[in-house]
Amino acid sequence: MTISRILIANRGEIALRIHRAAHEMGIETVAVHSTADADAMHVRLADQAVCIGPPAAADSYLNIANIISAAEVSHADAIHPGYGFLSENAKFAEIVEAHDIKWIGPKPEHIRTMGDKVEAKRTAGKLGLPLVPGSDGAVSEVSEARKIADEIGYPVIIKAASGGGGRGMKVCESEDQLETLMQQAGSEAKAAFGDATVYIEKYLGNPRHIEFQVFGDGNGNAIHLGERDCSLQRRHQKVLEEAPSPVISDEERMRMGEICSKAMRDMGYRGAGTIEFLWENGEFYFIEMNTRLQVEHPVTEAITGVDLVREQIRIAAGKPLSVKQEELEFNGHAIECRINAEDPFTFAPSPGEVSYYHPAGGMHVRVDSGLYAGYRIPPYYDSMIAKLIVYGRNREGCMMRLKRALEEMVVEGVKTSIPLHQALLEQDDVKSGDYSIKWLEEWLKERED
Repeated sequence: MTISRILIANRGEIALRIHRAAHEMGIETVAVHSTADADAMHVRLADQAVCIGPPAAADSYLNIANIISAAEVSHADAIHPGYGFLSENAKFAEIVEAHDIKWIGPKPEHIRTMGDKVEAKRTAGKLGLPLVPGSDGAVSEVSEARKIADEIGYPVIIKAASGGGGRGMKVCESEDQLETLMQQAGSEAKAAFGDATVYIEKYLGNPRHIEFQVFGDGNGNAIHLGERDCSLQRRHQKVLEEAPSPVISDEERMRMGEICSKAMRDMGYRGAGTIEFLWENGEFYFIEMNTRLQVEHPVTEAITGVDLVREQIRIAAGKPLSVKQEELEFNGHAIECRINAEDPFTFAPSPGEVSYYHPAGGMHVRVDSGLYAGYRIPPYYDSMIAKLIVYGRNREGCMMRLKRALEEMVVEGVKTSIPLHQALLEQDDVKSGDYSIKWLEEWLKERED
């Protein structure tokens, strides 16, 4: 089977990224856009463009009926969802396939399984992935929660079974807080995700966030493409990502990578996926699996030489994996900075018109962005406006190149997080790679004090 025209059900830099990969494969693209994105770069470059609604995401990028209609009127034979929006919506994937349109993503049943955190944890355990000690599933009774917490030891973390982004999560230090925090977590989860279900896990004191990129062909073959370290986070949102991790040995990489790829083979997984872990004292603990392309996928591309979007399209077209595990080589080091239109230290959003734009350049410097001078950044969507990805033969060289690239990159007219990244690169802990998922928030608090 062949794919000749892809509808890109997304916006911003990821829509542009998919467009470029498709055109390099000789595939036409269809851009869908809200009225607020009529002048976006991916809309300008696509072979066709279809307006799917007003600025609000619920009326445009999350409007399944309008997206399917756009695919039909444009005669698209495949849909790529990118990340965010509908990328992990199993119902959308099913509707796409029911309309005889290729879904460039995992099987709907795998999206559904891994989208439910309780079911995902249960499935991960069956597949042999190491788990954080905690409840086997949802916990509704305080008495049950007390028993589990006593067994695994305080502190524990109460988490929403649906959703993410830090909502519906509460750290409980002692038994007398448990009932109140369970109620608060459930209420937050209900408000944010429509589901009050919570579960309990051991709270790890100072872990790192390590994730493994996996790929399956849907027919029982799967590989891993190494790990990414995404430990520099604020409010559970990643700020900077690197590959490989400064703390993972070659032996650990191959051992955990094989565990992850075996799990995907056993699932019959199709397409790109990321298995996320907390890592502490040499031990990995499964958090969740993202059944889509990740924002930080370029650092994996940089150290492996594999075009992950191209691979997604190939798999969706029924082709086998283009590379075998034994053929994969991990070379050098790569770092990605997420550049947002926001105040670099208060993080207040800063939408508006870009009066001047000069992306960084030079050897092994990549900028994924839809920015241009005169572009007006809308206030309706995520504030990320660019990704700066830098590669070096080793981590030290990569850091020096990144520092130079940040000095070169200019975005005027709005505030951006570039100064934050420049400040981070001056910190000894960041230079040495000695940081955890708590490091950035603690450093920001020290700055305020």
